[in-house]
Amino acid sequence: MKEIKEMFTEIEDPRHESYVDYELCDVLVLVMGAVICVTEIKDMMTYFENTGDFYKEKFEIKTIPSRSTISRVLDVVDPDAVVKVITHIMCTHAELIGEILAVDGKAIRGTGEKGKANSFLQILSVYATESGVTLTQKPIERKNKTNEIPVFQNMLDDLNIEGKTITADAMHCQKKTCEKIINKDGEYVFGLKGNQSTLREEVEEFFKDPTNYQYTTVFKTVEKNGGRLEHRICRVSNNIAWITGVDEWTGIKSIFSVTRITTAQGKTTEETGYYISSLEADAKHLLYVSRSHWMIESMHWSLDVIWNEDNNNIKSDNSQKVMNSFRKLAHFAHKKHVRLQPEKKRRSVKQNVFHALLNQDTCFEVMMQISHL
Repeated sequence: MKEIKEMFTEIEDPRHESYVDYELCDVLVLVMGAVICVTEIKDMMTYFENTGDFYKEKFEIKTIPSRSTISRVLDVVDPDAVVKVITHIMCTHAELIGEILAVDGKAIRGTGEKGKANSFLQILSVYATESGVTLTQKPIERKNKTNEIPVFQNMLDDLNIEGKTITADAMHCQKKTCEKIINKDGEYVFGLKGNQSTLREEVEEFFKDPTNYQYTTVFKTVEKNGGRLEHRICRVSNNIAWITGVDEWTGIKSIFSVTRITTAQGKTTEETGYYISSLEADAKHLLYVSRSHWMIESMHWSLDVIWNEDNNNIKSDNSQKVMNSFRKLAHFAHKKHVRLQPEKKRRSVKQNVFHALLNQDTCFEVMMQISHL
């Protein structure tokens, strides 16, 4: 495990050397291990009381610092530097990054001020859906959620998206964003809603008119999960010259709709979403890309349901940013470990976290997913 420890040594220690009793890399390794095994930060010290020998053997950490020391370190370490190291770890140990990058913001609701809407810390992430790697993330100022738009546009400046397809919700369906993606040799799939009302209405009317079906291709799927039956119908058209101001949307080549018909407990619901894309692709592929976006939402769900991120009691935004990146690393390592298990013995990620807490061999196996050992 020396490889992991060495990577954390790349992060500059902001503390004055005369006040340093514990190496920064040691503290960060301990936080990483704790997040892999426990889901509540308040349980971290109890965990360390029972695992001191493990960290002494695997990482040569002789003494466990106090909770106040760990808290102070999390409060002063550069979160961007931590994200950079953790992103490097995930990219290094992913079998394949994948083609589809999903963009989504997540609010950490426990950081909000009572009675003040949108006062919580939000973090915007770019997530490789096929590998589970968070390629980059940035905090969003505690203002209106639309701040995601310029934050992502700025993130694109430093992100290699050549040959990748960006998928995002309707908020990011912006002409400038499309232009930036195409100029960096990427592709895009964006949902359509009220923020682009004219475009949304025109695309909806096109797909509602059966006489336009001659200009479309269609792909359908049927999935049954327990008592839930879901039909999906994707209809795509490359006939877009008629769209108002179409030339203002850099790279646009297709529009498509996805209708979801769900039957559960005797009740049937139907909804249709509308999209634009720079891909001149068939309906099967565009359905796959649009469905892939839920993977980042699933990851964010795991941060709340498994690691209880929304309800943690950390007061410092700096600490929240650092812990968020460690949770994403733990999520990546656990998913990778779970995939390696025999199908009949495969656990959920939540079960795997609990198993790692109870069994140090499992904890070590999960850590091996982010080490070349």
